[in-house]
Amino acid sequence: MRRARTTVIAAAVARERGARATGEATVDSRYGRPVPVLRATALTKSVGTGRARRQVLHNVSLAVEAGETVAVLGRSGSGKSTLLNLLGGLDDPDSGEIELAGQRLTGVRARALARMRLRHIGFVFQQFQLVEECSGLENVLMPTRLPGAPAGGRVRADQLIDELGLRQVAAHRPHELSGGEQQRFALARALVNDPELVLADEPTGSLDSENGAAVLGLLRGLGHRAVVLVTHEPEAAAVADRVLRLTDGRLEHSPAPVPR
Repeated sequence: MRRARTTVIAAAVARERGARATGEATVDSRYGRPVPVLRATALTKSVGTGRARRQVLHNVSLAVEAGETVAVLGRSGSGKSTLLNLLGGLDDPDSGEIELAGQRLTGVRARALARMRLRHIGFVFQQFQLVEECSGLENVLMPTRLPGAPAGGRVRADQLIDELGLRQVAAHRPHELSGGEQQRFALARALVNDPELVLADEPTGSLDSENGAAVLGLLRGLGHRAVVLVTHEPEAAAVADRVLRLTDGRLEHSPAPVPR
């Protein structure tokens, strides 16, 4: 049962990839329009227990198309990271549904969900999360060595390292790298399994302005991928096609376009 469900989801994602390659989008028969890479519907999430329990997210919905960058702007503690964890399958909502390429992710068993994350979702973290004992290249290769990873990981890793200008420091360990280099290695690791969806949690929060601008430019240029980044910095949100604001646990469209 679990294998069958994983196969169905993977097939749907493969159809979406093929449609993008030919310039045609997969059409959702329920709505008569292209299937978003990501669709979240009426998500709610609470934290704490007993009298300390509080609702962090209230009826949050969004959809992200292939090739679209969406920024979620909000203050620290507004629930941005909680939302990103839900969208990436790292946590479960109290209610609501999440779909990847038209297939439901909420309620999927742990092993199948881990496989979906590995193959179809890339995570970029504020604190880089690089393994200090490994070189930059070895960090990028880590997801390719996990069971269920798609073939061709070493080729993709080498291409990404070249594209991101990291070849000369690929053998260096994280403590030997600048903040911008570490974040670029983290981005390469997120992309190495060629995911449809990239989730970035405060990707410039640990960088100076120059390196932050470079990383935002890289996120903006991810081509066919859907990108969701959460940030409290309007400057970071300015690279997005759409900006949403998370206020008091509710997601709202930005009242005015954010200039690029």
